[in-house]
Amino acid sequence: MTFEEQIKSFAERAKSIKTSIATEEATKTSLVMPFFQILGYDVFNPNEFTPEYVADVGIKKGEKVDYAILQNKKPVILIEAKSIKEALTNHDSQLFRYFGTTTAKFAILTNGAVYRFYTDLDEPNKMDNTPFLEIDVLDLKEPQIQELKKFCKDCFDLNKIIDTASELKYLGLIRNVLKDIFSNPSDAYVRFILGCGVFESPKTQSVVDKFKPLVKKSISAYINELVNEKIQTALKTDEDQEKTLKEQGVELEDTAHTVTTESEIEAYYIVKSILRNHIDSSLITYKDTQSYFGILFDNKVTKWICRLYLRDRAMFMYMQDENKEFSKYPITKLDDLYKHSDILVKKAMSFSK
Repeated sequence: MTFEEQIKSFAERAKSIKTSIATEEATKTSLVMPFFQILGYDVFNPNEFTPEYVADVGIKKGEKVDYAILQNKKPVILIEAKSIKEALTNHDSQLFRYFGTTTAKFAILTNGAVYRFYTDLDEPNKMDNTPFLEIDVLDLKEPQIQELKKFCKDCFDLNKIIDTASELKYLGLIRNVLKDIFSNPSDAYVRFILGCGVFESPKTQSVVDKFKPLVKKSISAYINELVNEKIQTALKTDEDQEKTLKEQGVELEDTAHTVTTESEIEAYYIVKSILRNHIDSSLITYKDTQSYFGILFDNKVTKWICRLYLRDRAMFMYMQDENKEFSKYPITKLDDLYKHSDILVKKAMSFSK
């Protein structure tokens, strides 16, 4: 089972048992420790995953953080765990005290469901007030899984994570600002919009109050337009492919339900094996339709690597070049896909840039 599959399975399990967890200790054993097991850490090896790690703070001796992940006998990640029934507000003060007394560069505050990741972007050896990454396993997003994967034991790279932490932190803060603006635009924002050639007269409070609902409605309408445009682009791509197949004499089955065959799954894993040394294999997915079996990049229908038509009478692979022109590659057996490794890699790499 891949990391993505494991963490999604963990998320479903967390949803099913969360109401049965009553204490902090139950949260640790039922959620926190299994979470770090999925990341690849031996939670029963105190030389790697140390419970009750001593982090003396000033004159206070014997202060302990719930867990510390060690590398070369030194802590790299401190973990403070609370009960799943507790909100994490105001609990980061403990981690803040511990952070500067150890060699750890990351701190995680969690209640088993929400995991907040901190580092020292603002001031060296002083934990930031704002996490650079927050993950809620009860509401898991695909991009978060890819960021979380960087903390797996097998691929943990301190410098790489620190390099991306700043971008993640400010992307999150900007997103929150935009979310607030879109849901409830402030007076200052409304005045800014009106000042962009919308309303030339003085922007009194009554004018702002009048235009605020219109600004909010306009933002919502524009976002809907963007979403619909992307959907239409994806649908048009499928329609163009279907038209091209028909023009080339390929018979399309008109069945009520799409059934993914063993041959299609085998082809998927062949393409995945071709690409895995060049891009993250977790980004390679598939979409099965009545017309074709598509191999996708990052699960996006607009970023398809190739499309396969696999029938007993004939088998083809279709690809699209930078000019949106289709190329057809006949194959006699699935292993023939290896003959097209170069163009498959080139196509997949074009999406990963």
